[in-house]
Formats: sequence, C-alpha cells, structure tokens
Amino acid sequence: MRLGCVVQAMLLVLPIIFSTARAEPNADPDSLGKFVPSSPSRPAPQVGFTDLTGKTVNLGDFAGKLVLVNLWATWCAPCRHEMPSLERLQGRLGDKIAILAISEDMGGSKAVLPFVTKLGLKTLGIYIDPKSVVGRAFEVDGLPTSILIDRRGRVLGRVEGEAMWDSPKMLAIIEPLLAKDDIVKTSFPLERP
Repeated sequence: MRLGCVVQAMLLVLPIIFSTARAEPNADPDSLGKFVPSSPSRPAPQVGFTDLTGKTVNLGDFAGKLVLVNLWATWCAPCRHEMPSLERLQGRLGDKIAILAISEDMGGSKAVLPFVTKLGLKTLGIYIDPKSVVGRAFEVDGLPTSILIDRRGRVLGRVEGEAMWDSPKMLAIIEPLLAKDDIVKTSFPLERP
C-alpha cells in the first residue's frame, strides 16, 4: 500500500519537476513564499473541481469575490505547514474572501478527508482536483502554489512555496483589496478591461 502512495506521489511530482513552460517564469529562489504580482493581470482560467461531497464547482462560481486559490497535497510538507494559516485567514476575513484550498492528491477525498479531520480544518473551503486540471490551467510548477484573483476574475499574482497567510506581510496585500467595492488599487498596475 505504501509503495502505491509513493508511485502516486511520483506521478504527480515528476511532471511538475520536469515542466519547462511557464507563463510567469520565476527562477529566483528568494521569491519562494513571496507574493509576485502578475504583469499584466490576465483572466483566470475557468476550470472545474469538486468539493468533498463530490459536487462540481467552477472558478466562475466565485465571481464578484476576491479569491485565493491554494493548490496543495497531503504528502507535501510545506503545504501541510501553511494550511493552518489559511484556516486562520479564512476565520479572520470570513465571507469577504473565498479561499479555495484545492488538493491535487490523486487519491481524491479518500486522501484528503483524514488530513482535514486531523488538522481540524472547519472554516476553510476544501476542494479536490485529483487529475490536476487546476494546476495545469494555472501552469503550476510545484506545490504549494497560491493564486490571488480579483473580483473581476483576473489573476493579480501568485505565491510559490509556503506562506504564512495570516501574517502582517500577507494581510498588507490582501486587506486593501477587500476595502474596495469596484476599483482595486494596489501597489502594482492592473490592466483594465
């Protein structure tokens, strides 16, 4: 059984390790865990995934909200480490933001449910994407990767690697975006439709 899990993990990791095409190349190891703005911003791909009950959800279902997509896996140590900070961020901001923690585990809900229970995650939106459709759509090279999407459905930027989402540094990026109803002012230019 353990060998099967190792094989599944390798099948997911190998394409990520050997991937060479990225829309936003970022070879700087110092950028890991830091927010890197998209320049210019671009529409988020309208991809589907499922919730833990098996209901299909689409990224477009969250239109009009600030969205933080977090791609992770139960076997990924940095993912496991940052998950409590995402839970705290969701608890702090409530329905002002949609945090979508999308597991890329090939085992789907069977792999994810025990993990969610063990960590006591109650407020965080947990979703599954066992075929890595979301990861490919966002051209993700490794886990965890998080993508911040504005109310208009445009990618504002991403964080590759572990981040402490409830830290003052991350809150300084997210909270100003929540304060605006229509016009989003940030420290980086946004492309207007």
